[in-house]
Amino acid sequence: MAVTVPAHREKAHVLTLDSIRGIAAVTVVIHHVILMPTFLAAFPNHAWIDCAFFRSGGFLVDLFFVLSGMVMSLSYLQTDFGRFSLRDFMVRRFARVYPLHIVMLLVLLLFRLVRIGLGLAVAGAVVTGPAAFEVNNGYSFFLNVFLLHSLGFIEYLNWNAPSWSISVEFYTYLVFGLLLLAAQRLNSLAWFYFAAATLAIGSWLVLTTVVATPQLDVQFDWGLLRCFTSFFLGVLTVRAVKGLPRDIGPALQGAVQLAVVAAAVAHVSLTEAYPWISYLAPVTFAVLLGSLLAFPDAALVPAMLTIKPLLWLGQRSYSIYMVHAFVVLLAEYFVKVLGARPIAALDSICPGLATTLNLTIVVAAVLALSNFTYRYVELPGGRVLRRALGRTPGFSSSQVAPSARPSN
Repeated sequence: MAVTVPAHREKAHVLTLDSIRGIAAVTVVIHHVILMPTFLAAFPNHAWIDCAFFRSGGFLVDLFFVLSGMVMSLSYLQTDFGRFSLRDFMVRRFARVYPLHIVMLLVLLLFRLVRIGLGLAVAGAVVTGPAAFEVNNGYSFFLNVFLLHSLGFIEYLNWNAPSWSISVEFYTYLVFGLLLLAAQRLNSLAWFYFAAATLAIGSWLVLTTVVATPQLDVQFDWGLLRCFTSFFLGVLTVRAVKGLPRDIGPALQGAVQLAVVAAAVAHVSLTEAYPWISYLAPVTFAVLLGSLLAFPDAALVPAMLTIKPLLWLGQRSYSIYMVHAFVVLLAEYFVKVLGARPIAALDSICPGLATTLNLTIVVAAVLALSNFTYRYVELPGGRVLRRALGRTPGFSSSQVAPSARPSN
């Protein structure tokens, strides 16, 4: 099994799952780039990136939720859950997500103040309409500070828009922790799994029959139920994987994984034509991630997913996800300053060249900034918060056995 256990890290990694997280994060970046109205207007030739998979890549957020549920299950349910501490758990979750969230919120606040002060009329960059991810006010800022901005208090995405998923996931962690605490008091993991199944199925039924949007794209309003569905499905996936047979050969395991990967790509790609199938995406993602967890020694796929560039992406996936909206915002202003003539000149050389260069530059900038925030915000910020809230950076090996557990 591709697992590392560094002494200074809180948890070990299932490397294949880390890589999938990185791939999904980059896909979400591409998804947002190709759908930005500014870019759609400025780049008439959409080139190779304008494909159904990338246009529907936003649904990979549900893969993040499934993966988070698996991570929490592997870390806290597959060991002596009698030692579970809700306070310890929530401190770790808060320290994991909050430093980068608050830093990006402050960055966007500063940018907004500068934009208001200067009018962004420099070099002809006159703002004719609100840029993406910018429906911001004092009330929504306050909600962001307390990670409440996607719990139905406001009816729009705001500030660092991708953080809507961080808002709902943080409070899903709290529900997970409360359920586990109750199971601890009852000394019954069976009760926990029953409650998890009830939440997953119940949330899905509410989304499909009561909310009933054409596709699973709820965010700031019913996003918590969307997260419940996928997160607790991930929890149940780990339990289901324990019952799978292990006596099949690596070749057959690899064939299963390849088929599941192909099915996941096809599922995402087809949601544009058949929006209703997006409601089944969490199941497809659970099967995909479950196959990677169940068959770590399968032929081909695990080896492909453990190459260094993908592991690098996996480590920085949270930063990639959290910084990309700001980079896209800056790129939109740059394209407005650039104007249509240079873009037309590039496309005259090769149709789609301007679009490809724009995507390449944006993704490269996202990766560069995410590397910076990973090293200087995520890691040290988490350590500072754990210390401030009564935690030490270390982790007792008696609490979680070092086996098959991804970080989150």
